[in-house]
Amino acid sequence: MTATVVQSGDYTLEIDTGAPVQGFRLDDTLRGVLDGTTFVLDGLTDFADVTDGVKGIRVKRGRRDIKDQFSAGTMTFVLDDTAAGGVFNPFATDSPYYDPDNDKPGLAPMRLVRLYREAELLFVGRIVDYDYNFDLNGDDTVSVTCADDFYLLAQTVTDEVHIDQELTGARIEAILDLTEVNYPTGAARSIATGTVELGGHSGGGGGGHDYDLELGQVVLDYLRLVNDAEQGRLYIDREGVLVFENRIGATLSAAVADFHDDGTNYPYRNVDISFGADKVVNLVYVSTLNNKSGTASDAGSQAEYFIQSLAVTGSLLNTDADAQDLADYLLNPDPEATFTAIEVAFSQLSDAQRDVVATIDIGDTITIEKSFINGASTTQLAQELAVEGVEHYIDTAGGHVARFYTSPTTIIFELILDDPVYGVLDALNALG
Repeated sequence: MTATVVQSGDYTLEIDTGAPVQGFRLDDTLRGVLDGTTFVLDGLTDFADVTDGVKGIRVKRGRRDIKDQFSAGTMTFVLDDTAAGGVFNPFATDSPYYDPDNDKPGLAPMRLVRLYREAELLFVGRIVDYDYNFDLNGDDTVSVTCADDFYLLAQTVTDEVHIDQELTGARIEAILDLTEVNYPTGAARSIATGTVELGGHSGGGGGGHDYDLELGQVVLDYLRLVNDAEQGRLYIDREGVLVFENRIGATLSAAVADFHDDGTNYPYRNVDISFGADKVVNLVYVSTLNNKSGTASDAGSQAEYFIQSLAVTGSLLNTDADAQDLADYLLNPDPEATFTAIEVAFSQLSDAQRDVVATIDIGDTITIEKSFINGASTTQLAQELAVEGVEHYIDTAGGHVARFYTSPTTIIFELILDDPVYGVLDALNALG
């Protein structure tokens, strides 16, 4: 079953009940009716479709600024229990979602939840809270909060762990494979190799014990330390896959959508622009667990913007060279005006554009173009940007609005021999 959202598409929200729903039950006045098509032997599916009972959905994933940590993605929605006939009530034993074999509600905390638009997933996670509001006027609702698997990693701690020297991607795989973590393998992960090596026992030089994990290390906190050393992206994507990306830099990925305000391409509702002192970093100090270090500074920027410093201590990096590279990478001496967020209403888009915008995810590249009045003329500014955060606001009566948080990026293109544009060897054309 799906719900049509005005000028947006068809949506499905389903929750794992932990047991077959709509199953036949002997001696039950509702489920025990013979020759029925609603309640059948063995049930229909482990997932309950609750789309018809939803009053509004909000999805929030990723981060708003490139300097922020990636937190657990969340989805919140409100179920109208009165309109649904009380089936979401945890005490309703006649509910089609109640598990009679175990005598408990099927719609319970930690159950899987999935949100689709058409056939595309927008969110996969688990229920972390049901907040029931039994109104004296009879308008009963349930506010549901969900989180992706970062929530599980934030609740999991390690035993004492012996750490070997290895690349960041290998370190993440090793932590996820620990018996006490036991994170799903295969398609549930998309882990890049990484570009820097982390300290440990192998490789000589001593100090390997400094990198060992003590009993009680929170897994998500440690994975974030790994990503701090890499300066890539570590997040759960819209399909529930744990993704780790290499250090952020130039990309070969072309823009998946071009957002313009002049009536062409993908229209948008509003755009945020940032041009502030908080973007300036003109002094960086990096130190590692084995006492290696690196420093980067820009005297000209310090003279103009005062000292804006950043200190990274206890890094998992292993050498002076890698610490220096990280310090150089984090240095940002000159602020630039950038588009930092864009909001798009599905009602303004064509069907084909809606399909694209709904699936834009963290790490994708988009283009934003804005027209400005410049004296007597109009100037258009276009920027290539990487998506860092995604938010969806879905209301069955009001439509779907998406908001994307962005960071600057540089697109380079594969070299094409004899091409007048892409056949020129320069910083923007690279061998594939």
